[in-house]
Amino acid sequence: MTLINRCFFPLFLLMITVSAQAVVDLYEFNDPSLRERYLVLVDELRCPKCQNQNLAGSDSPIASDLRRELHRLLQEGQSDEEIKDYMVARYGDYVLYRPRLGLNTLLLWGGPIALLLLGLIVAFFIFRRQAPVEQTVEIDKERLDEILREAREEKEKEQS
Repeated sequence: MTLINRCFFPLFLLMITVSAQAVVDLYEFNDPSLRERYLVLVDELRCPKCQNQNLAGSDSPIASDLRRELHRLLQEGQSDEEIKDYMVARYGDYVLYRPRLGLNTLLLWGGPIALLLLGLIVAFFIFRRQAPVEQTVEIDKERLDEILREAREEKEKEQS
């Protein structure tokens, strides 16, 4: 085996095993629209145990239970909002990938906007305080003329 084959073959095997670990739950739905809603909700709801995985990608036992519960709620005819309310009541706002705007999530939604505005204000004051280039050039020319005049005067004193 060449060096390249020895390096890429294990990587290839690793990629195959990772894709083989995908979570597969087979639930029967009477209506295809329920199946579509299920797939959307499974992508929008976060696993309470996992750091940053939705219910579709998590293989934890709690995620499996939530998928089963989601299937049951859909079969009972509950709306997406009712299902999300149920999940938030049990697991908190963390279970939603896009938390609702409320007092407890105001910093989450408003923080980036406030930081952007603060950055723009700071940038405005920094650029405003800087002297224009033309003014700086004029000041430098005046100073240079003054230095040259002083140098000529000293040279004339030395020669006389």
